[in-house]
Amino acid sequence: NPFAGLVSHLRAAWLSRKTWPREYRMAQLEALGHFLDEKKQEILEAAAADMGKPPFEVELSELILCKNELHETLNNLSHWMKDKQVDRLLATQLDSAFIRKEPYGVVLIIAPWNYPIYLILGPLIGAIAAGNCVIIKPSEVSKNTERLVAEALPCYLDKDCFAVVTGGVQETTRLLENKFDYIFYTGSPSVGRIVMTAAAKHLTPVTLELGGKNPCYVSDTCDVANVARRVVWGRFFNAGQTCIAPDYLLCTLEMQEKLLPALQEAITEFYGPNPQESPDFGRMVGDKQFQRVRALLCSGRVAIGGQTDEAERYIAPTILVEVQPSDPIMQEEIFGPILPIVVVANMDEAIDFINARPRPLAVYAFSSNDKVVNWVLERTSSGGFCGNDTLMHVTLTSLPFGGIGNSGLGMYHGKFTFDTFSHHRGCLKRGMGWETLNNPRYPPYNQQKFGIVRATSRVTRKGHCTLL
Repeated sequence: NPFAGLVSHLRAAWLSRKTWPREYRMAQLEALGHFLDEKKQEILEAAAADMGKPPFEVELSELILCKNELHETLNNLSHWMKDKQVDRLLATQLDSAFIRKEPYGVVLIIAPWNYPIYLILGPLIGAIAAGNCVIIKPSEVSKNTERLVAEALPCYLDKDCFAVVTGGVQETTRLLENKFDYIFYTGSPSVGRIVMTAAAKHLTPVTLELGGKNPCYVSDTCDVANVARRVVWGRFFNAGQTCIAPDYLLCTLEMQEKLLPALQEAITEFYGPNPQESPDFGRMVGDKQFQRVRALLCSGRVAIGGQTDEAERYIAPTILVEVQPSDPIMQEEIFGPILPIVVVANMDEAIDFINARPRPLAVYAFSSNDKVVNWVLERTSSGGFCGNDTLMHVTLTSLPFGGIGNSGLGMYHGKFTFDTFSHHRGCLKRGMGWETLNNPRYPPYNQQKFGIVRATSRVTRKGHCTLL
């Protein structure tokens, strides 16, 4: 295997416990901060070359979010690493019981192309903080960013413990043949199954950050203009190539008629009369992605937008109406600047529509009535939830981010990333003395001994008293 030597080299470094001291972890994390600061211009240029991504969007979704994760981790790592003392039974009151957070070992991070810096560094920060050695596999689709990461990032990190591997499907397949101690994958559910199958051969635990069709319910009682602006921003940010973007709207026919002019107004306000000329609207990442998304325009009827330019990989911000659940656009995650509207009779029908499909990465609900937002939250299941806005829940390092069911398994962000890449080792330390206290548990057994063991070893309901 072409990567066996690399994995062995990193495993030897991990077994030497080089990555375990807090000072080492902090130094490597600080180096990531230097990478972000010193390579900022190159990151902006690579994102523009790959996807026509506006600098504002790169700063917000790649650099600021990375810095937030980094600073949250540096601020709290000493506390996170400490052993956590836990409750003891009466029989273990003289002992020390604690949870120790230990690194898994050599971990693999496979990143996607849509946010190619943040979705590498986000998991990497937690993996380093937890004391692991890491192999990073950036996406070959965002080729300019891939080249930047492969050439620049290793200059900032310890080469004995961290490595970047490049290549396509063939290289990734061979990479996955190796035994890793943890695999963190971000991408599509179909490839997620391949990663999980490869991991299963070595009983390797995984986090899968996948996607799905994120529903956005708009109730009849809402501020239409505000809804339109927040939905347009969330759907067309990064030209719609966002795993948590609202994928389709659910609303009544009456609300659709109010929303359409408001959506048109928001699109014009954000991107001008011709979004193709706007410096603030991106492009599809590649020809394959452009052709797949363009083909979805045949679903329903174009109410707003619909223009395309293959030479530029441009697809206009588009709203579709008269969309049927059986249409092609409703069968897969769109991952592009198209927003279909599906008409429902009421909120209950919208909730039934959501629950009849695989559980998404996010559910969105808009209403001026907080009871409506709470009702959608309570009666649906998804990786995350955001009421009266889109995307913003991902900005909080205090919230776990991850999918459920078809949209993924596991979670990260902030301390959750540290915990994801840490083995929580349950530990009990007892003294060598006081042996007479152990006598009741030893044979030969009798009823008196059992009474003592039962009284000192059980957890009782609160309000109950224990009689010896």
